[in-house]
Amino acid sequence: MNAIHRAERPGRADPRQDDEQRPWWNRLSVMTLVFSIGAIATILFLNMPGTADYVGADNDDAMRLVEVRDLLAGQGWFDMMQYRLGLDGGTLMHWSRLIDAPIAGLILFFGLFFDRLTAEAVALAVWPIAFIPPLIFCLGLGARRLGGAGAMNIAMAFGVIFLVTSNRFLPGSIDHHNVQLALAAGLAAVLLDRRYGAVNYAVGGLLTALAIAIGAETTPLIAVVCLVVAGLWVARGPAFRKAASAFGLSLALSISVLFFATVPMARYAVVTCDNLSFGFYGLSALGGALMFVSAHFASGWTFLRRLAVLATSGILIGITAVVIAPQCLGNPLAELDPLLVTLWLSKVTEAQSFLATVHSGAAAAGGFYAVGFFAIAVSLSRIFLDDRREGHVVVLALLLVSWGVALVQVRGAIFANLLAILPLSLLVSELRQKANAAPENIVAGFIFFAATLASVPAVWVFGGALPVEGISGIANRFRTPILATPNPADASCNGEAALAGLSALPPAVVAAPSNLGASILRFSGHRVLTAPYHRNQAGMLTELHIGLATPREAEAFLRGAHVSILAFCSNDPQTEEIAALKPDGLYAQLTVGQLPSYLQPLPNVEGSGLKLYRVRP
Repeated sequence: MNAIHRAERPGRADPRQDDEQRPWWNRLSVMTLVFSIGAIATILFLNMPGTADYVGADNDDAMRLVEVRDLLAGQGWFDMMQYRLGLDGGTLMHWSRLIDAPIAGLILFFGLFFDRLTAEAVALAVWPIAFIPPLIFCLGLGARRLGGAGAMNIAMAFGVIFLVTSNRFLPGSIDHHNVQLALAAGLAAVLLDRRYGAVNYAVGGLLTALAIAIGAETTPLIAVVCLVVAGLWVARGPAFRKAASAFGLSLALSISVLFFATVPMARYAVVTCDNLSFGFYGLSALGGALMFVSAHFASGWTFLRRLAVLATSGILIGITAVVIAPQCLGNPLAELDPLLVTLWLSKVTEAQSFLATVHSGAAAAGGFYAVGFFAIAVSLSRIFLDDRREGHVVVLALLLVSWGVALVQVRGAIFANLLAILPLSLLVSELRQKANAAPENIVAGFIFFAATLASVPAVWVFGGALPVEGISGIANRFRTPILATPNPADASCNGEAALAGLSALPPAVVAAPSNLGASILRFSGHRVLTAPYHRNQAGMLTELHIGLATPREAEAFLRGAHVSILAFCSNDPQTEEIAALKPDGLYAQLTVGQLPSYLQPLPNVEGSGLKLYRVRP
């Protein structure tokens, strides 16, 4: 079997020439179009009918829209303050204008044809869908570079399932995670180029810089991408000289342009660990420059000398990191107040560890971890058998870091599931060929069928849910994305109708559960103490202390924060936990109808679970 694999390995032909030699219906561009149309049509069919809101269900989608609206209203390009979030002065957000700007541009464009709300709705539907073709293309390209046309088509099919069963590419999903996933797929395709094309790796340097600038969540993955490039240079030497030079130079130049284009001059020397700042910029630019210089001058040296050069570069980068950004060498959320960890972070689904996810009995645990583990095992076996070893070493490195991150925080699982498509599509392609070659062989057909199912995260979700939820529960799961991250806010308190009474009031400072904060900002002109963002620790803690404190003590917190309106939702998960923790606290007292004298009830909107109280002067 290994000999067959070796004989079937594709050569190093130019993919463009390879496409020209294929039938038109089996070319990368054509299949990208076909699968993209299929994915988009399926997503729209499953999600558009009966949609009540044009913004995604995640808090980050609403918050991104608030940020985009502020930009369109005239807030400065470099001004990332959210003035209506937190205590007096607002909260400095850690997101990037690289996402805000194109969404704002789409809203302006569609505003030429529609009213403002319709223009927003169309723009927010177009934005996530626009990244479906690039992601499908990169998956197909990466799989073809790894295992040929058969793997390409299967990878695209798996990509469609991945897109349909997640919530990152739904209409209204405007957070930056869909962009990050497309960038991850692009980088994987770049690293699997066995021609070592300079242009290909220059594009890789640009994609790496964009990933760093857009969000810090992918930092571990990006670090491994850079290590893979450096490792290929050490291993291949002169053959990899142009590729390594192009990657390093492109990374250094691109990150420099992005830094100066998005960071205000006053913050050039500031180091933050959750977005592009001097720390990430300095290390990225230095690493890119060292890669360029090393490849340019030392590619012709012996393997051991190249390894010594790489080790020296690593030491220099490590020393630089310790000097300019020592606080970023650990968990950026480690400095959170323990109260926030207990009442907020530990309840965030995306921040759960592997053990917490399994302990909670979540049916989706298999969908988060099983496919990535399967892909790691397949890649290891390929490496052991010397079957397309270099490509599988690259894929294994990307899988290990993504799956490792998922063990700490489940948010990394979506990257592991995405990258797992590459080695698993090759496996399924080969098993399919064997099954087709011997249709009478039931065992071969069963293995092909089982491997195909095991390569789909949604199958593991269904398998885990079936014993608990039964057939009817499985059917209900088709109504929402399989691996979606739900908004924990109670539906009776969230949304435009539920917040109508609050929105009708003159702008004021509002104390409300953090899960409602982004929606309040979206639907009203109020300032809220809290929304679920770690940079707003002071506001989040103030709201928690208001709920935990006795009514008399809570009054001091309310007046100290200049709160005029208290928005109370007894069904909010965090509010319920606060009431259970402190039976004599304000939230517990409001739950049982005990109203302190300094709170004046305001009229309720029919059907809304949100109770409003004015803080008497």
